[in-house]
Amino acid sequence: MRLLILGTLEGHLTAASQIALARGAKVSHADTIEKGLQALRAGQGADLVMIDAKLPIARLMESLKAERITIPVVACGTGTDAETAVRAIKAGAKEYVPLPPDAELIAAVLQAVAEESNALIFKDVVMAQVIKLADQIAPSDASILVTGESGTGKEVMARYIHAKSRRANQKFVAVNCAAIPENLLESELFGHEKGAFTGAVARRIGKFEEANGGTLLLDEISEMDPRLQAKLLRVIQEREIDRVGGTTPVKVNVRLVATSNRNLDEEVKNGNFREDLYFRLNVFNLALPPLRKRPQDVKALAEHFVKKYSEANGVAQRPIAAEALARLQAHHWKGNVRELENTLHRAVLLASGDEIGPEAIMLTGEAAAETPGAVADAAADALGLGSLVGRTVADVERDLIIDTLKHCLGNRTHAANILGISIRTLRNKLRQYTDEGIPVPMPGEAEPA
Repeated sequence: MRLLILGTLEGHLTAASQIALARGAKVSHADTIEKGLQALRAGQGADLVMIDAKLPIARLMESLKAERITIPVVACGTGTDAETAVRAIKAGAKEYVPLPPDAELIAAVLQAVAEESNALIFKDVVMAQVIKLADQIAPSDASILVTGESGTGKEVMARYIHAKSRRANQKFVAVNCAAIPENLLESELFGHEKGAFTGAVARRIGKFEEANGGTLLLDEISEMDPRLQAKLLRVIQEREIDRVGGTTPVKVNVRLVATSNRNLDEEVKNGNFREDLYFRLNVFNLALPPLRKRPQDVKALAEHFVKKYSEANGVAQRPIAAEALARLQAHHWKGNVRELENTLHRAVLLASGDEIGPEAIMLTGEAAAETPGAVADAAADALGLGSLVGRTVADVERDLIIDTLKHCLGNRTHAANILGISIRTLRNKLRQYTDEGIPVPMPGEAEPA
């Protein structure tokens, strides 16, 4: 866990730093937002930013968004002033932590961020075999290709491999090749010099340099443009990168893990993916089974998500009734673990008795009219089914796409999978909406700017 603290925190900085250090975090500090941004541009990296609530949080969030730096931000302030907390959250902070710092609260924030990325829950023998193989190959420096349907937990597996590797004490850096526009992905990977292109306001270290000595995850690599695939192949072969607008090659030492939810053999045959790059990345292949082929994991994952979202929403943790569990285990789970997580999040909020009963389980693809009792009415209201009459198909489609993108925090790949369309179709739609002046959520944000 890498923690960046911004501001003086009125003398409480040392205490907060010591608590974080005691919990295993690597802590760095910057007095101002600009110094913090300079550190991030220079490749220092961070998994979490804690900022003094007196600093202009909105300006920090705008800068992070403009420079495509995705990091959760937690605001800190003295006392429990509700107005300050609300202002911080509205500015974009995920949480507000009162000071002086409480050791358990700081630990909980750090743990929540770590668990969000690293939770690997399994009970099924099929998944256990995959984990055994991961344990065997993790200590090597060989490139690994993690494949599987969307929602099976490919990024979680990549983080697990890093944690089990000889580079575990170094950085783990992830870049979603599908979520970043093609014209910006080169800069994201290799960095750029100031003035290299419009918007390059300062030198920016790319993900390869940021991950130097550690592990770099290339998520959904099958979405990478063939031109950029050629540059990536050269980087793997020569172990050096060229910043956009730069003149001097930079040596890098990274362990590559790539993921794809597509059949790359087919992509190679169809000319969409370079065969030589495929062989370079596919030294080892970890194929994650879909959730429907690991039925024993459904119960373990469901209980994990109930605990997670009960705590997140401040509600009592209820056990899952046998009838509800039976419904979960009988479902096909086209969206895999991600679909299960969304289902249990809804169930935690809908449950009203001493346990989570079948009436709280709203399965994807289940018509609202078939959902038991009051839940059906709530589902219909939530979906706005009564407000569709008189609207054009294009308008309804646009709202569905934008709302799904908000739900996925701007993640194009996740949204496309939920909508059942290709990432290219989604990008074309979003480009059309942007041209029409309609705000489109960017990666990492729940609401459009």
